Amino acid sequence: MSIETDYRHIAVIDIGKTNAKVVVLDAATGAEIAAARMANTVVKSGPYPHYDIEALWDFIVSALKNFVGKPGIDAISITTHGACAAMLCADGRLAMPVLDYEHGYPQAVQDAYRQLRPDFAETFSPSLSVGLNVGAQIHYLKNAFPKDFTRVAAILSYPQYWAFRLTGIVANEVTSLGCHTDLWNPTTRSYSSLVDTLGIHDLMAPVRSAFDVLGPVIPPLAVDMELDKELPVYCGIHDSNASLLPHLVQNEAPFAVVSTGTWVITFGVGGDLDHLDPERDALANVDAYGRAVPSARFMGGREFEILMAEIGTASATAIDDALETVMEKGLMLLPNVVEGSGPFPGKAMRWIGEAQNPAERLAAVSLYLALMTEACLTLTGAKGPIFLEGPFALNRAYITGLAAVTAREVIALPGSTGTSQGAALLTGIHPPEAVNIRPIRAELRGMSRYRQAWHDALVG
Repeated sequence: MSIETDYRHIAVIDIGKTNAKVVVLDAATGAEIAAARMANTVVKSGPYPHYDIEALWDFIVSALKNFVGKPGIDAISITTHGACAAMLCADGRLAMPVLDYEHGYPQAVQDAYRQLRPDFAETFSPSLSVGLNVGAQIHYLKNAFPKDFTRVAAILSYPQYWAFRLTGIVANEVTSLGCHTDLWNPTTRSYSSLVDTLGIHDLMAPVRSAFDVLGPVIPPLAVDMELDKELPVYCGIHDSNASLLPHLVQNEAPFAVVSTGTWVITFGVGGDLDHLDPERDALANVDAYGRAVPSARFMGGREFEILMAEIGTASATAIDDALETVMEKGLMLLPNVVEGSGPFPGKAMRWIGEAQNPAERLAAVSLYLALMTEACLTLTGAKGPIFLEGPFALNRAYITGLAAVTAREVIALPGSTGTSQGAALLTGIHPPEAVNIRPIRAELRGMSRYRQAWHDALVG
């Protein structure tokens, strides 16, 4: 595989909500050749729950120092979870602890924020619980801690905070700003009206591209790390968009990416924003190139785990063989197994019909998951082939159902592109050559009739 840089080894700082890691990737293959990991703990003391920033920083610096010697590092990239921002003083220290987005606010604070936040048509960001809207975090901090907030000189999105610690350069970046923050207008590619409403426009750091080199590691840190050359640090990217980036590099729109795990998240690359419904768990993300990407989700992995525990197991062959039988007899599962999210909110799980054995029930579950995914694809206006990654890429009955109900090609990619691998692409390397996986097309007798009956039962 050819690369566009002379980099051989890329260090990626990858901070997830639960765990943090620093990995070194081989630029030619994308393989992880060194790694260090730690738990990302939340400190419960202080004014509010917050991340242990200094523990994370000590871990990052220690890992980088170790990797500089062996296997060696040629560049640093960064990816983190979303729904997070850092408030800096003029001297670069944190003005306030970095708030944990799972912290809930008093009802009066929530009600006041709802009156301020822009319409969905402006931000394509739905109203979310606790601090999942970063605008809600800033509103809370500004009003609950006004004296502390007066010290804020710059507001940074989370990946760029770590880039600042490494380079001394402040920046924001659109994948984090466009991640249901309420702060970004993806249509105009500029800050939303909320930034002025909150009176923070002058505090927002300059917006830079995820692909930008912000600068080299600052001299004191370079000395501490015993660097013998300048080490470039890239601006960084939100983790979901890091996972999406390899698909954007390797494929031409339109296409869809269905990422499965606890959540089944659908990205309609080249889709449209016209069908997005904030009441149905749909929103727009913003990709590394600044483009709005229609997205929708449901908690499919969690639902599958719950149902498997209830139903038991059956062989993949038996489940496959039961698909058409299930459709003929009208056995179906209606949403939602996990309430409160997904494209059909307010619905409670209901079975229709009787199953003869676990294989039939699991076949109906597979069809349910496929129909829920199709609903998400429809909300995003997705067209073209469907790239399926994560655990569901190993579920033959689900793949068959998804290919049949959408009448489109499904390319099943077991595993995931990975946030670290995606973040490494910011440095200009090429992704590893895609494995030649044959697209799946499928037809199931009675699928169209079954789909209609399923949707009729939803409104019945």
